[in-house]
Amino acid sequence: MTISVQIDLGYEFEVRAKFDEVFAVLSDVPKSVSHFPKVRKLTHLDNGIYQWEMQRVGTPQIHIQTVYACQYVADKARGTVRWTPVEGVGNAQVRGHWKITDRHGRSTKVAFHTEGTVTVPFPALMKPVIAPLVTSEFEKLVEKYIANLVETFGGEV
Repeated sequence: MTISVQIDLGYEFEVRAKFDEVFAVLSDVPKSVSHFPKVRKLTHLDNGIYQWEMQRVGTPQIHIQTVYACQYVADKARGTVRWTPVEGVGNAQVRGHWKITDRHGRSTKVAFHTEGTVTVPFPALMKPVIAPLVTSEFEKLVEKYIANLVETFGGEV
């Protein structure tokens, strides 16, 4: 028995760093992921494909661990970094993108969007309890990730 939880998050912010610096960090998957909390292990599987293995979260009785893989494609001319799920790896399917925009050399606007499905091994009757916990944990991790990146880029404008 499993529960599938849908996640859909988007954030926009503007940082003091220049476009090239922001793009260099966000398009370098290991460097970008180093800002993401609770990553147990990031494994480079193939050309542009990385597997994420998150730390277990929860209590000893009820805990989850998310594992998934994505293929990343960076396009500096368009200011994008996109990731798409790799089927058959782990218990989640995640996709999303960064959109990075130069603000006339003064700052850089960054838009982040991710969505996906996390499947966890709990009976369906627990969905009203488990789904909000999974969503909340994912939101907290992404918010901390963005805060860490903003700090790396010299703060928000």
